[in-house]
Amino acid sequence: MFMLRKSKYIIPFLFLLILVTACHYRPMYSSGDGDKHDSTRLYIQLYALNSNFRIEADTLWLHVLPFMDTIALVKGDEVVVAEIDIHPKDSIDSVWVKVARDQETIGWIQEHRLLENIVPVDPISRFIHLFSNTHTLPFFLVLAVFFLWFVYRAVRRKQIKLIWLDDIDSIFPILLSLLMAIAATVYNSIQHFVPETWERYYYDPTLNPFDVPFILGFFIVCVGLIVLVSIATLDDLFHQAKVEVAFFYLVGLMSCCIFLYAFFTYVDVYIAYVCLLVYAIICIRWLCKSNRYLYMCGACGAKMRTKGVCPHCGALNE
Repeated sequence: MFMLRKSKYIIPFLFLLILVTACHYRPMYSSGDGDKHDSTRLYIQLYALNSNFRIEADTLWLHVLPFMDTIALVKGDEVVVAEIDIHPKDSIDSVWVKVARDQETIGWIQEHRLLENIVPVDPISRFIHLFSNTHTLPFFLVLAVFFLWFVYRAVRRKQIKLIWLDDIDSIFPILLSLLMAIAATVYNSIQHFVPETWERYYYDPTLNPFDVPFILGFFIVCVGLIVLVSIATLDDLFHQAKVEVAFFYLVGLMSCCIFLYAFFTYVDVYIAYVCLLVYAIICIRWLCKSNRYLYMCGACGAKMRTKGVCPHCGALNE
């Protein structure tokens, strides 16, 4: 017979960890070589020289000096930023960028046209681009509705586990959903209050929470915790359930997380704060009650509320 370790201190510890690791601020925008002035505005460089991009447009045309000829780039081409120049007399876009695919394919293009048709080659940037695509969210929402309906029918017919309705004996799924809601709300806050910070991060990503502003570091830590808790959820789930039950439970959990991500990301930021507070209270109250299983069977390892005969294997635990 083994006494299970109580988990009521896990939530405060995780929030304390988030605050400690994210409490470091480094201004993302500062005056220096990357700042150039023209007659109308302060130009803040979002990317550096030698940055690598992949073309997303079917065709992108580069101007060759003295702007009398053009060169075509096609989708999938990778280019590098060779030079950035300011043309104050250009009424459309005073910032021009010189990019090169190879030694023979070099030309100039207006910055706004370049940024509209490229994606940084960094895997973090490509991941952000995927989830920021206007077609991605509707696809995931439709997929989540289908999966949730499918799992709900399975729960009614076969008594398969489902988060919140017939949950497994683990704190990790609820903790994962709470972290997802927090991360989505932080992302919503960044987009609402400091969108330029996220734009700069998109072109110069990092996984180091100490090297970015506070709110962005907070978001990175939340994402890291989501990955860790997801692994713990998988480990706990496959120790408690069969493969079929685990599969349907994971589909339902993923659907729930997609809904939370969509809701807390796209709802008004102030409404998101109120909803997050309510959801956090619900989750924390549920997690505080998760200590009802205080014992573990010495024979099969199943969780037990009290000492005595194990309901799973029938072994006597004194």
